[in-house]
Amino acid sequence: MINHVVLFKLKEFETPQEKHDILAEIKSKLLNLSNLIEELKFIEVGTHYSLDAQSFDLCLISHFESIDDLEKYQVHPEHVKVGSLIKSVAINRAAVDFEF
Repeated sequence: MINHVVLFKLKEFETPQEKHDILAEIKSKLLNLSNLIEELKFIEVGTHYSLDAQSFDLCLISHFESIDDLEKYQVHPEHVKVGSLIKSVAINRAAVDFEF
């Protein structure tokens, strides 16, 4: 199995509510991918409890049976759509993929 972990730091927003709303939208869309992408075996998405933290704002943890399945997920049209949304508001990203 492959564990795919990604952290995102979002840009500054006009209000905390605006940041909260976009984080909730991203989380919802990421979690919905489990209904749309067969290769995605597990997904968990969490947001930092503090909206003004210096650390990352959102964490994605997902599991795949193989690297090939992870690669299929990464180019799946539904994943690409969510990725476009994230890219429009993210200023930093960190990721690691490992076998477990």
